[in-house]
Amino acid sequence: MRKLIITLMAGLSLAAGTDISAKKVKEYIETPASDSRIEYTGRTLVNGSDVSYDWSGVYFRVRFNGPYLAVKCSDSKNSWFNLWVDKEMSPVADSKFLVGAKDTLVVLAEGLGKGEHEVILQKRTEGEQGQFTVHSFITEGEVLQAAGRKERHIEFIGDSYTCGYGTESNDKDDPFLAETENCNLTYAAITARYFGADFNLVSHSGQGIARNYDDFRPGYNMPDRYSQTFDEDPDMKWDATKAPYRPDVVVIYLCTNDFSTARQPHEEIFAGRYIELLKKVKANYGEDIPVLCMASNVTPFSFDYIRNACLMSGLENVYYLGLSKGVHNYEDDLGASWHPNYQGHIKVASCMIPYIATLTGWEMEEKPYK
Repeated sequence: MRKLIITLMAGLSLAAGTDISAKKVKEYIETPASDSRIEYTGRTLVNGSDVSYDWSGVYFRVRFNGPYLAVKCSDSKNSWFNLWVDKEMSPVADSKFLVGAKDTLVVLAEGLGKGEHEVILQKRTEGEQGQFTVHSFITEGEVLQAAGRKERHIEFIGDSYTCGYGTESNDKDDPFLAETENCNLTYAAITARYFGADFNLVSHSGQGIARNYDDFRPGYNMPDRYSQTFDEDPDMKWDATKAPYRPDVVVIYLCTNDFSTARQPHEEIFAGRYIELLKKVKANYGEDIPVLCMASNVTPFSFDYIRNACLMSGLENVYYLGLSKGVHNYEDDLGASWHPNYQGHIKVASCMIPYIATLTGWEMEEKPYK
C-alpha cells in the first residue's frame, strides 16, 4: 500500500461510473491487487502484486473507507462483469460492464457516504472471452480486511450450462453473445444463494467427459481442463492445497456434449474418464467431501452412463441425480441456442437443492429460489 497524489485524467478509460475531470486532484491510496485484505473466490494466480484469472464466476470482495473505489486492470480480450456495491450478490447486479483493454482504470464506486463500504466484482463470462488481471485498487480511505468467507462453499464443474451461456436471452433462436452470458443466473449461482454459500466454477462451453461438442478438440476434455489454474492454459496446473477455501460439496454437471450431434462415446471410455475426474476431485478435497453427479436431459442414456461410472468408481460419498425432459419446457425456459435461461435454471436448481441439503445436512428453508 502506498499513498500518492494521483491526477485522474479524462483520457483514462473508465468502464463504470462517470468521467473524472483532469482538474480533480486528490490524495489517493493505491493498494496492490495481491494485498491479503482483499478476498478472491475462484482459481486465481498471484504474480508479484497482480492477480489474474479467467474462469467464469471468479469474484472479489473489497472493503474500504471513503466514497471512492477504482481498480487498475487489464483484459486479454473482452470480459464482462457484474458489480454490487454495499450488498450481497443477487440475481440483479447494480451494473454490468465490459473490460476490453490493457491498463484500464475502472471506477467501481464513487459518491458514497462516509464510513465503511464493500464492493463485489464478479467475472460473468468464461475464459474464451478473456483473461482478467487486477493490478491495484485506488481509494480515498484505507482498504480494510474483508469480512471473511462464508461458512459454506460449493464447487461446480460443468459446461456451457454452468457458464451461463445465453441466460439473459429469452429466445432459443438467438445466437450466442458474450453480453448475454451470465454465470450469476445459472443453477449454480441460484443454489449457492439459496444456501448462503460462496461458490466457484470450473466450467467451459462445449466440454464433455470423453467427447466435446461435435468432437471438437478430441482427447482434451473436462477431466484434463479441471487440473488447470486458467481455463485457457493447459500448462499451468492448479494446486488445491493453496486455495483459501475448501468446498463442502462438489457438483459435476457434465455429459450433454458427450451426446451432442447424434453421437456418443463408448460407455467404457466415458466411465474411465468420469472416474478420472472423480479421483481428481477426491485428491483435491478428500474422501469425506460429497460429490453430486448430475446427468442432463439430453438423452435417457446419460443417467445410465453416469450412474454406472459412479458405481464402478468404488469411491465413497459419490452420488448421482438424473434430469428428465420435463425439468423445464422448451419455449419460455430457453435462452440463446437452446440453452436454459434464468427461468430454466431456477427449475434445474430446484431439483438439485434437496440433494445438497441431504448430503451436507444443511437445512432447507422456506424461501424462493432466485
